[in-house]
Amino acid sequence: MGRTVAHKLIEDHLVDGRMEPGEEIALRIDQTLTQDATGTLVMQELEALGLDRAQTEVSVQYVDHNLLQTDEKNAEDHAFLRSACRRYGIWYSKAGNGVSHPVHMQRFGIPGKSMVGSDSHTPASGSLGMLAIGVGGLEAALAIAGEPVYLRMPEIWGVRLTGELPPWTSAKDVILDMLRRHSVKGGLNRIIEYHGPGVATLSAMDRHVIANMGAELGATTTVFPSDFAVLEFLRTEGREDDYREILADDDAAYDVTDEIDLSTLEPLIAKPSSPDNVVPVREVEGTEVGQVVIGSSANPGLRDFAIAAYLVKGRQASDALSFDVNPTSRQILADLTKMGGTFDLISAGARIHQAGCMGCIGMGQAPAVGHNSLRTFPRNFPGRSGTREDAVWLCSPETAAASALTGVITDPRSLAEKLGVEYPELPLPERSSVNTDMLVPPLPPEEARTQELVKGPNISDLPDMPPLPNEIEAPVLLKVGDNISTDEISPAGAKALLFRSNVPQLATFTFDRIDPTYPRRAKATEDTGHFVVGGDNYGQGSSREHAAITPRYLGLHAVIAKSFARIHWQNLANFGILALEFADPADYDRIDQGDVLSVRDLRDSLADHGELTIRNATKGEDYRLRHQLSPRQLEAVVAGGRIPMLARS
Repeated sequence: MGRTVAHKLIEDHLVDGRMEPGEEIALRIDQTLTQDATGTLVMQELEALGLDRAQTEVSVQYVDHNLLQTDEKNAEDHAFLRSACRRYGIWYSKAGNGVSHPVHMQRFGIPGKSMVGSDSHTPASGSLGMLAIGVGGLEAALAIAGEPVYLRMPEIWGVRLTGELPPWTSAKDVILDMLRRHSVKGGLNRIIEYHGPGVATLSAMDRHVIANMGAELGATTTVFPSDFAVLEFLRTEGREDDYREILADDDAAYDVTDEIDLSTLEPLIAKPSSPDNVVPVREVEGTEVGQVVIGSSANPGLRDFAIAAYLVKGRQASDALSFDVNPTSRQILADLTKMGGTFDLISAGARIHQAGCMGCIGMGQAPAVGHNSLRTFPRNFPGRSGTREDAVWLCSPETAAASALTGVITDPRSLAEKLGVEYPELPLPERSSVNTDMLVPPLPPEEARTQELVKGPNISDLPDMPPLPNEIEAPVLLKVGDNISTDEISPAGAKALLFRSNVPQLATFTFDRIDPTYPRRAKATEDTGHFVVGGDNYGQGSSREHAAITPRYLGLHAVIAKSFARIHWQNLANFGILALEFADPADYDRIDQGDVLSVRDLRDSLADHGELTIRNATKGEDYRLRHQLSPRQLEAVVAGGRIPMLARS
């Protein structure tokens, strides 16, 4: 049987393991991506690992998330990141240069290369025919140090595209359709590979939109072929020499198959508060809106801003809402301005913010309680916007712009018909306004070794992680439901993320949006530690490893859940927390918050087989649990995490 694009990419980078679904494999990594919300810990981990210099072909640190400087903390972290890049031989993208994913695609993405990033939307670079995987910060740090990245070999999910998108629909509607059909866990332990004649109708940046939000399906990554559309993109960026054709074989065999006729799609929207809560826009037309935000890594292309500018040109946004535009890179803003689109947006009442993630991570633009916020963003998990009781909807730029004009959710097709507006052929430039002035290259090795790390008072040392106890008797401190996100475990937003490099202080926000008493109650169990019980897909969403580190700092021994999201499952193991699954999911209902659980001979039980028994001492019941940890991961958990394990080796 022929090979898929994903199989070719994995085979080219395989250093250990068998390419059989479920088997642990190790991959050589060519590039890494880190951003400032997760990168500070990565740089602290590089220091703890004693790294001399980055061993990858390219490693880039972006400053794109925590751009608001309401006090000194973000500025201190950015100074630390710059000094770490100078010390370890890493590219540094200055604040205001743009969001990591589109900038990396424009300046560094190369077909056929492998990349990991300490950001869950790293798979966006799969749009160029790369093997790009989101991981926790420690995985990224080890990759920078030249170590392979380990993961379970995914199934390859082939999605055949046919037809062509109708007017007033776009790539966002393709990925929203996938989420509507398959849910936020539909891609778990799978690589999504798009193929078929419909792929040729999508530009490289259209593919970025789809690949980026494959993370919301829980997929390991998303890949597209490297074809003429990729060549055209690289030519626009002045990098056509980096092109390499990578296509699936004609007789390529996929583990799972699906098909979408693009011509049948219509404008879609995800209702609050999950990316898979998707309905046609026409079903919710007329719903009042208090905010519209265009931008983010999920809709980062020049085309996405230009279509919005075209629709609002010569018109005025409704006075019932705030109309916000977050440029995704300085380069894209320059091109939009040359086209006249920036003027059209400003004239329509849009507020232009700095190039960065901004409201996507709750860093400003928090909506009012009781008011709907329409966003072209990838996620709408509860509270992620920075407002605890938020109501965030996810949509395309076309739907966002139409709704900005009317003040209510509006199908762009009906508005275009009412206004007599034809769907445009946008005059995008043949050459981008390439400007690399805000990308700072690595120092030569001799000079780099003389650099000192610049640490402000808000940058703490990584906490000590003691080994896993062999016997545990501890309470269930918290019981949560399905699809708990890492935003709910360790929140984003301007208040909490100021302390991303200060673990003791950040720990005070742990589970704040679910139970603000959790940190205080955890301190009361410091002698025994505690458990957390969860439902399906525990830890979905952001790759931020803070969601493992801060509960660990507060004494969490194990999470017992029905199932786990991939990146968080790995992060738990990296920091010495057991990820255990119910052998019988019905036992989830038998455990209550406050129950005391006990387990004996834990290390032997973990090593001997994949199952163990835990006793509910409060109710006098036993439950069978299992784990899916490899021997390598078990060694790390028992040692208290990978850093303590490496320190002792």
